[in-house]
Amino acid sequence: MLLLDEMLALNLLTADQHTEIGAWVRQARTPDRILQMPTHLWKVLEGASVLMDFDPDGVDSGGATATLH
Repeated sequence: MLLLDEMLALNLLTADQHTEIGAWVRQARTPDRILQMPTHLWKVLEGASVLMDFDPDGVDSGGATATLH
């Protein structure tokens, strides 16, 4: 959840979006279930990821590992 917390701190997510995405990820239990996140949350998460230059394969452009957990 550190990445979500950072997105919130950078004002890339609202408090409500942070809460909704965090709750979804915590209850999902599997990567396949996470991928079933509602579209409106995916769009927000993708937009914030682009602004952070986050690589969805888990490695940012600087080579540091990043995760949603």
